[in-house]
Parts: sequence; structure tokens; C-alpha cells
Amino acid sequence: MGVRETLNLPRTDFSMKANLARREKEIIDYWDKNKIYHKLLEKKNKGIFILHDGPPYSNEHIHLGTAMNKILKDIIVKFNFLKGYKSPYVPGWDNHGMPIENKVVQSDPELSEIVRDPGNLKKVEVKKIIREKSREYAKKWTEIQKDEFKRLLCIGEWENPYITMDPAYEAEELRFFSELVRKGYIYRSFMPVHFCAHCHTVLAMAEIEYKDKESPSLYFSMNFNKDSSEPFDEDSEILVWTTTPWTIISNLGLAFNPNFNYVEVIADGKKFILAELTLDRVKEELGWENVQILRREKGDIFEGKEFIHPFFDRISKGILADFVTYDTGSGVVHIAPGHGKEDFEVGMKYKLGIISPLDDSGRFTEEAGRLFKGLTTDEASLKVVDVLKERGKLLQFSKILHIYPHCWRCKNPLIFKATSQWFLSVEHLDLRKRALSEIENIKWVPKNSINRITPAVAERPDWCISRQRAWGVFIPALRCKKCGNVFLDADVIDKLAERVEKETCDAWLNHDLKEFTTEKTECNKCHSKELEKEFDILDVWIDSGLTSLIVLKHRNLPWPSDVYIEGPDQHRGWFNASLVLGVALKGKSPYKICITHGWTLDEQGRAMHKSLGNVIDPMEFAGKYGAEILRIWAGSSEYTQDVKLSDEILERTVEAYRKIRNTYRFILGNLQDFDPEKDSVNFDEMLPFDKYILSLLKLKRDKWIENYENFEFHKFFKDYYNFCVVELSSFYLDALKDRLYVSSKSSRERRSAQTALYILLKELLIFASPILSFTCEEAYLKMPGLKQESVFLEEFEEFKFYSEEIVKDFEEIKKIRELVLKGLENTRQKDIVGSSLESNLYFEGNTKILENYRDYLKEIFIVSDVFFEKPDKFEEFLEDEDTKIKVYVTKARGEKCKRCWMYSEDIKDDNEFGKLCPRCYNVVKQIRGVNA
Repeated sequence: MGVRETLNLPRTDFSMKANLARREKEIIDYWDKNKIYHKLLEKKNKGIFILHDGPPYSNEHIHLGTAMNKILKDIIVKFNFLKGYKSPYVPGWDNHGMPIENKVVQSDPELSEIVRDPGNLKKVEVKKIIREKSREYAKKWTEIQKDEFKRLLCIGEWENPYITMDPAYEAEELRFFSELVRKGYIYRSFMPVHFCAHCHTVLAMAEIEYKDKESPSLYFSMNFNKDSSEPFDEDSEILVWTTTPWTIISNLGLAFNPNFNYVEVIADGKKFILAELTLDRVKEELGWENVQILRREKGDIFEGKEFIHPFFDRISKGILADFVTYDTGSGVVHIAPGHGKEDFEVGMKYKLGIISPLDDSGRFTEEAGRLFKGLTTDEASLKVVDVLKERGKLLQFSKILHIYPHCWRCKNPLIFKATSQWFLSVEHLDLRKRALSEIENIKWVPKNSINRITPAVAERPDWCISRQRAWGVFIPALRCKKCGNVFLDADVIDKLAERVEKETCDAWLNHDLKEFTTEKTECNKCHSKELEKEFDILDVWIDSGLTSLIVLKHRNLPWPSDVYIEGPDQHRGWFNASLVLGVALKGKSPYKICITHGWTLDEQGRAMHKSLGNVIDPMEFAGKYGAEILRIWAGSSEYTQDVKLSDEILERTVEAYRKIRNTYRFILGNLQDFDPEKDSVNFDEMLPFDKYILSLLKLKRDKWIENYENFEFHKFFKDYYNFCVVELSSFYLDALKDRLYVSSKSSRERRSAQTALYILLKELLIFASPILSFTCEEAYLKMPGLKQESVFLEEFEEFKFYSEEIVKDFEEIKKIRELVLKGLENTRQKDIVGSSLESNLYFEGNTKILENYRDYLKEIFIVSDVFFEKPDKFEEFLEDEDTKIKVYVTKARGEKCKRCWMYSEDIKDDNEFGKLCPRCYNVVKQIRGVNA
């Protein structure tokens, strides 16, 4: 037997190398096989916590942002399971809508050719084909994304998610829609809305992106109608500026600010009228010289004036509007009520009428006249410029770069187009006011995110909820064949819902209208019973906005949910839609806490795009590095801000993981012969150092729980990592090696250390498991003693291991240790000693606390001996004014023990091993006696 065989060296099959990419799948299979998620639901009973999943779109592979979102949700769910709460997580998918429909059409050459004519989209047989293929497409990508989310080590009801194309879901959505109709929230109106000519449909506010667009910038003029110029000269022209020349085709008015002064000027031999505040800038832009002001009048004088359209035989009326500004243009705004919200509203006030001669492909109809018929808006703008030039009404034409609304799907610029649509009124029954009031009752994380949702609700217009597409939940509206009136009947909606639940929403296409009506069904205008079906579909934000109301009801879960967590765009999207619908239908918010995370960016702070070559695929990442590393990145990031991922960040994350894993490995290795049921030492009987580390853990636990409760995972991880690396690996565990390896196997000293290690490891694994789900599960299953099937079946129990006195004492000892370490390092630098075990320490001054722990200081400072006197000779001297401590470092006295490497003046000669210190000599004798 060699000396090594007498030591209690660590042994464990918890390897240093994790092999995450390969072995994570084993844990996922283990969870599935043992139904861990379902056992969590059965066992946890201290309350219920609902994180409701905002449904991702079932379209293409997940990206880094989606992965971060799912990981953050998983952290929250797992933490609440560990609190003892039943925390069901029902993942969901948003299956309807234009992105899927567009993908299906684009990938099918026959369909793509058919829908070149937008009119074909209105045909029932075409709608059926699109819907069938869209359903297949959505199902395929739902399954793919489900596997990808599971690969991220996320738990939940993966075998039973909610999907918005499920017939039961569609039926419930229709029932809620019926309720909105009955309560009077839904109305039909003809008004301008954002319209995508490429996608052939209107867009909701949340579907709009604002980005730079180069547009025409032109000044043109309009003349007074006969006898309408007073008090201005009859030949004076009104100067107008616009960036959308195509809208001049539909011009019906000119708007003036009643609070501005307007001047009649003569420039370049012609007379023009414009706002005085714009004159200096306009002179420069148009190159006017020698401008003379002829007259000055208040803007209200133009109300009711008549002007001649610049190229049509049509009158435009003068109106007043406060939205007219002077920072751009001439202070005169041309009004086309069919192509703008403000234009529409002021046009309605002045009864201007509406002209909107655009079809669903964004081309001008016959109503625009032969010059413009068939042109796109861009083509029409160029044509308008030519016509204005021919008529002598164009003063300047240039280009301008400005912020303009674009479709978030196809990325093309939008147009404003007046069309008949269904709207949800946010003013009805004070819905907006009630929603704004409800915002105050919600906890917003981060706190300043309330400043995003508040204006998003306060400024939102009535919600345009209808779409002219095929793939979605139908709005079962009826059209009167006699008078053309389009209306909704709640009873018809309810009858359709019954049929949809048994089939799908295709029921509206597949069955005769008579199956949904009764003898009482009639036009609400002319009372005719000659009716036909309409085929608009609901905005997908209705689908997703109703998810909590539908899903929680179907799963017999309490409503409202506790938490929603999504990205910053959802203040105008899902957060907004859910809030409005929750207040409209239930009188309150569907969430108590709303968390906003940031965007995922590359190392330069750029969004990730294929065109930039900076996209990080989470599945490729997991296959190379492991999902655990991705989870650490997400959990350790300040996610309420934008989050970067780069090679440098990745390297730091991998290094942090390695250090934490090695901490677990060291502890497991030193528990190989420990049975917690038989070998544990009571806290009162533990050595002080062990009491201290458990007492410190108690303080950390309280702080960590607070971090989790406040959704500050990055603060938890930073402190947890520092505890593992600084307090444990560099301090406690380093000092503990001697006691663990050298002491007698079953001694109180060693069992005290093992008891502390067992408690430490169990708590460390429980606390980190929401983030390091694979590693904590792997280590937990290798722990000695009785345990649950999974670390997640554990709970945060009351932690009784604490001594305030020891904490105070050891905090002082740690301050002295800093002085000691400095002294030891100085002697190493001078090549006086190599290992700190080659040193002895001598203390003078305020040594009372040190003397109380005299027997344990060798271990704490990792030296061969400690004395309380001034040595005759020393190698290093340091003094600390705060602690009033003097420390002297000397070379250790005596000889080196071959077993523990400590120096002793009482070395004993062993026949087998040679020179041993008294402790090792006795341990070896004991081992021989046991083995005899």
C-alpha cells in the first residue's frame, strides 16, 4: 500500500468534460420517459402560477431571439415549480395569417399563377386550396419548432400544446367575437387604412414597420375658383407641398391652420399664398428672389373658399385644421380623405366626400380617369408630375428621404386606401380609458416599459380587424342582396361556432348559408331575407389576443395569468391586443406582470440578418456547444436591454460553465463514500468553517430567491457564479482539501465537511437548475442518498443552517486572510517558499477572534502552523490598520510530512511511509488496524 492509497482522494463519474451537444438529448429523453413534467404538476401544491405563452408564428425555424424568449420563459416556470407551485406551461402556436398564406402561394407555381389576379382570391374554390395547403404548412412547422424548443431543455406540455388553427380554438374565438358583437364593440365603416398592395390586404398597427423611403417632394399650385379669391387677387395661386403626388388625384380640399398668418407675395412675376412662418425657408428652396409681401391675413379666412383642382374639373374646398404645421412645406396641406386618417377625419367634418380609386393590387381604377387607370401609385406619382408640369402648376420637383410605413411581412411601402372594413371601437363603453386604468394595476418589468404600453394604447385608433385573405378565422358577415348592406348577426356567429368545433373554420365555405340562419335572420337595414356570405377573415392579432381567455378556460386554469413575457414590439402587438380584448370581454388585464426583453444582436450591436452574414442559428449552436451554454447566455444577460452574442461572449460563457461544472465535480468526488442518512453531522456539532459556509449560503439563498422573484436572473447568476468561484473554489473548497483527503475517513472532521458539501451541492443544484437544467439534473442524479427522480421535484425548503455569530467572526477572519495572502504571495515572489504549506504565520495585535478559532486557522490559511507572538526572525511582515492586526510570515519549522505535506516539529518515522506528522501517523495506524 502506497501513501496515495491511504488518502481519501475524490472519485466520481461526473466527468470534467460535459459533452453537452450529445448528452443533453439523454436528459430530454429521461424527462420524457419518466414524465417529469407531469409529475411536477401532480406533486406541487403550494399554489398555482401561470406563465401564458405568447404564441410564436409556425413559419420557418426558430431564431436566436425566439430561443432566448423560450429559455427565459422556461427559467420562470422552473423556478416556480421549485417554489412548490403548480406551474403549468402550455406552449402555443399562431397558425393563421398572411405570412403562411404567402409562403404557400409562392411555393406552389399553380397557385402563384392563379392569384396574380387578386379577383381569384375571392373564389371559394381558391380559398379552399389555399386553406388546405396552409394548414399542412402550419402543422409541419409547428412540429419542427416544437422539437427545437424541446432541444433547448425547455419543459412543458409539448404533447398537448395549443394551436390557433385547432377547431376547438377557432370555435371559441368565434364565440368571443359574437360576444364583442353583442356588446356593441364591432362596427363597419368606410375609411382609409394602411393597405399593402403586394399582400392585397389591410394591416393592423402592430403589423407596420417604419423605415426610410425615398419619395418625391414637390411644390405645386392651385387657383381660386371664380369669385372665391376675396380679399386676395384673383390670379393669386395657393402654394402646396406634398411627398405623395399620386394622392393629388383624389384631392378634395386644402387645409389651413387658423392660427397662422398667411401672406400673399409676388415672386418671379407670379403671386402665391403661403404661411408667413414658412416664407424664408420656401424662398430658399424655390430660389425666389426679390419677394414682396402684398397682403397678410389670418388662416381662418380660407374656410369655405373654393379652389380648382390642378388637372381635373373639380372643386376643392378650403378647410381649417390644427395639424397643419410650418416646419415642412408651405403651411397648406392638400386633403385627400380617401388616403389618410387625418384627411378622412377632417373631410368627414367638412363633408368633403371620399375618392379612393385604388383596387386591391394598388392600381388605379377607372374612377381615376384614363390618364391614371391601371397605374401603380409610384407610376401615378410620376404621371402626376408630368401633368402638373404640362399645366404650369409644378414649381419644383425633387427627392426626399423620410420615415414611411412599410409592411412587416413583405417589407414593401404601404398606401392609405379608403375601404369598407370591420373595426373594434376602442371608445365604446370607455374601453380605452378602462384599458389605460388597468395598465396602472400591472407590474411592468422593466418599470419604464409602462412608458411604451401607455402611449400605444392611448394613441391607437379603432382596431381594423378584417382582412381580405383566405387563411384565418372567417368573419361570418352577411350581405343583403337587395340593398348591399353588410352586417353581423351574433346568432349566425354562434351557430357557425358549433359547426366549426366539429369541423374547422372551413365550415363557412363548405355549407350553405341556410345552415347558419333562422327564419328571423334578415337585413338589419331593409329587412330583406335575401342574403349571401362575406369571406373576410379576422386579423391574426384577434387570434393571439384571445389566447389566454381561450387556453386557460379550456385547461381549467385560473384567469388572468400571472406573467406575459415577449419582445419590445409587443407593446403595439400581443401585449396591446390581449389587454384590449381582456378589458373588453372580462373587464381586466389578462396578465398581472408584463416583462419585456430586448432584441438579440451581434457583437457590433447589429440586428441579425442573413444578408449581413451574422445570423446565429440556435440549433447549430446547440449542436456544437450545447443548449446549456445558450441557456447560460440568456440567463446571465441583462435581458431587459438588447442582448449581444459574439465569439468573445461565447468564450466567457463557456469558461463560466466550466468553472461551475468543476465545482460540482469536486464536491461529488468528495461525497463518494458519504451516506447522508447515516453520516451527516448535526449543524451544532460541525466545525466552525463548515458552519460558516452554510451560514453564508443561507444569506445567499435569500438573495437568490429575491433575484428570481424580481426576474433579475442576471443578478442571480453573477452572484451564484462568484459564490462558486470565489467563496467556494478559491476559499472554502481549496482550504478543505486537507481535511477531506488526509483526515480519517469516518472522522467527525471529515464527516462535518462532507455534510456541508452535501447540503451545499443540493442547494446549488436546486438554485441553478432553472438555468443550468442539464448539468444540475446530471449532477443531482449522481448525488448520494435518497432523492427525487429529478432536481425539479425538489423545493426550496426552510434553511435552518445559520449562525449569525460565526458569520460576523468569519467576515473578520476573511479580512485578515487578505493580509495573509498578500504576505504569502510576497514570500513566493522572493522564492523563499513555494507552497503556502511551507510557511508558518505569527499574529500580534487584536487577535481575539483569531484565538477563538486557533485550532482551525491552519486549514483556513492553508499553512503548516499558526502562532500568536512575534517571531525572532521572519520573512515578511504586514500590518492592517482597520483590523489592528500584524502578521509575520516565516518558513515552516520542522520537517515535511510525506502524506499531508505539512511541516511539523514532531515528525514520526513510519516503517512503511517514512516521515509522518502525528495526525497522519495516527490515521495510517488506524487504516492498518482496519485492514488487519
